[in-house]
Parts: sequence; C-alpha cells; structure tokens
Amino acid sequence: MRDDDIFRFDDGSRSDDVGDPGDLGDLGDDTGGGAEPGRRRWTRRRRFLVGGLSLVLVLVLAGVGGYFYLEQRLAGQIDKIPGVFAGLEDRPTRVTDGDTEEALNILLIGTDRRSEVATTGDDAEAASWVAGQQRSDTIIVLHIDADREAASVISIPRDSWVDVPGHGSDKINAAFSLAGPSLAVETVEKLTNVRIDHLAVVDWDGFAAITDALGGVTVTVPETVHDSARDITWTAGDQHLDGEQALNYARQRYGLPGGDFDRVKRQQAFLRALAATSLRELDGSNPKSVYDLLDVLTRHLSVDDGWSTSDLRELAVSLRSLRGRHIDYLTAPVEGTGMEGAASVVYLDQQLGRGLWDAVRTDDVGAWVDDHPGEMTPQVVR
Repeated sequence: MRDDDIFRFDDGSRSDDVGDPGDLGDLGDDTGGGAEPGRRRWTRRRRFLVGGLSLVLVLVLAGVGGYFYLEQRLAGQIDKIPGVFAGLEDRPTRVTDGDTEEALNILLIGTDRRSEVATTGDDAEAASWVAGQQRSDTIIVLHIDADREAASVISIPRDSWVDVPGHGSDKINAAFSLAGPSLAVETVEKLTNVRIDHLAVVDWDGFAAITDALGGVTVTVPETVHDSARDITWTAGDQHLDGEQALNYARQRYGLPGGDFDRVKRQQAFLRALAATSLRELDGSNPKSVYDLLDVLTRHLSVDDGWSTSDLRELAVSLRSLRGRHIDYLTAPVEGTGMEGAASVVYLDQQLGRGLWDAVRTDDVGAWVDDHPGEMTPQVVR
C-alpha cells in the first residue's frame, strides 16, 4: 500500500490497520486462524467498520454532528418491518449482571430472493418476504459490547441443521422462508439462547448499490480460478470490482476446492474490501461523500418497527467518542457436514457453540476468542 493511501486516526492508528468486517451468514461458515493468543482487547488498535447490513455501524460513522439530521432525513428512508417480535414466547432472558444489560444483539439477515426489483429498504418495489419464495442467504448475530468498545460479528451457516420451532428439524435458512422474520428470530434464539434485540434485513441489490456508490472495491485473488457456473475466470492478483462483479465474486462456489466453504471466504473478503473503501469515504474530509454513502445504505435496509429513530440516535450518541473499533469476526463452530434425506447440511458443534453463545450472553466474547483463536475468520481467502 502506498503512503498516500494511508491516513492516521486521532489515536495514532493508521487506515491500513482496518480489520475485516466479517461474513454474511452464508457469508460465513468457515473458520480459521487470526487472533493472537492472550491479547487484551483494550490494548489493541481500534479499527473502523462499515457494513451494508448494520444500521448501527452506519449511524456510528455518521458522527455526532450529523445524528440529528440522520433522525430527520436518512433514518426516515429506512423501511420498517412490522411485528417482528410480536407473539414470540419463551424467549431467552437477558443477563443483567453489572453493565451487561447494556449490550445489544442484532440479527442481520441477507435474503437470496431472485427479484428484478429491490425487496428491502425504502426503494423496495416488492415484498421483502413472500412465503416459500426465499430463504435467508445470510444469518449473522451482531453483538455490540456493553461498553461500546468492541463488537463481534458471528455468522451462522445457512445450511445448519437445527430445530425450527413448529416445523421440526430443517436448515436454519428455511425459517425465513416458512414464516418470515419472526420465525427467523425465534429459531436463532432457540439455537443460541441469546435474546435478539433488533433485526435488520438487506437483499443483494443493496450490496451491489453500496459497492457502486463507493466506486467499486478491490480484492486480492491469490490463485487463478474459473467459475464454471458463470464462465468467469478470476486471475491471480488485485481485482477492482463494481457492484455486479463483486456479487459474482462473492457468490462463486464452483471451481473453488472448498465449495460453499470457500464461497464464505470470498464473501468475507468482499466485505473486508467494502469496509476499507467505506472508511476512506467516511474520514470526515468530504461531508457530501459521507451523506451519499449513508443515503444509499439507508435506502437498502429494512429494520424491525420497534427500532425507533430515537433509539438509533441514542445508540449513535453512546458511540460518539470512538475513533475506530475493534470487531471480532467468526462463525458458529461447525462439527462437520452430512446428508439429511436429499439435503446437504452442516452440523454445528454443540459443545463449542454453547461456550460461544454463553460468552455472547455474558458480554465476554473477547475472552472466548482469546481462548479459541482458531475460530476466527481467516484473513487470506481463495
């Protein structure tokens, strides 16, 4: 990276220290190394993150000076999903020891519905959920620490074989198809015993639009590979991608040795690049660029109707002192794969997963990651 590609933050860290913004559900069912054993979270450099799925991160990066404008204008563009939490029973209880109750857990869902028009956000021209027409291609639990000093992005593989309440065992992504956002929330809560506070949904059109709004993103392809499904050859080296190209890159499965697992890594690499590019746009030197990016993000996002504009504003204010953030990226631990009837499924590691989700509940993911560095999302992808 050239020196002119780097700028410094107030705390002395540099833009080339930006961390990876993780995976997106099916955007994440592989794991790998990355964390340094014994590291202390409060000593690590903070890094910015921007991701199309997380309204929270959008509002944080807007800055304190603009949050009132966000409330009046940008937040008004966000599509609201009614009744997400209505009627849910036997929900996990919240841990309230000390300041733990201030932590937030947000379920992020990306949909794979094949629609010629947007299905999420203020620009939606079609319903975000139609029974039986789409499964959740992306499932992430975003945990924001109570002290607002760190966060964790934890993806759940879309083919995970779980109990879907009222429907028996099925792939976890079937919940969204069977009964929409509420059942998706209920299924994740039953699996993790983590209480979900809010829901955010985005479709693939949103990711393409965000990428184009940024002028494209650059990813590194370590080895030349051919996608036989789309007849695209990805040549080794740096590749600058527009929105459509980025989706082709992130969706590749054929031609990669690990199939879906390598596709997960591709999607994570795309999001890392998206975050790094967004960071440069949001350095504060060009207010119009900041607004333009926030504008496209909010127009492609749908959230639960219980997430009020004032709640969003207060969350932004609570994070206003951040000059950067540290976020851990990992996947719910996987035990292996297999077949259930004609379906290829992923079996989750129940014991290891229980420890992870307990750490989420007690706001102690950083310590869990330090003890399980191999569960971190890898930096290098095929």
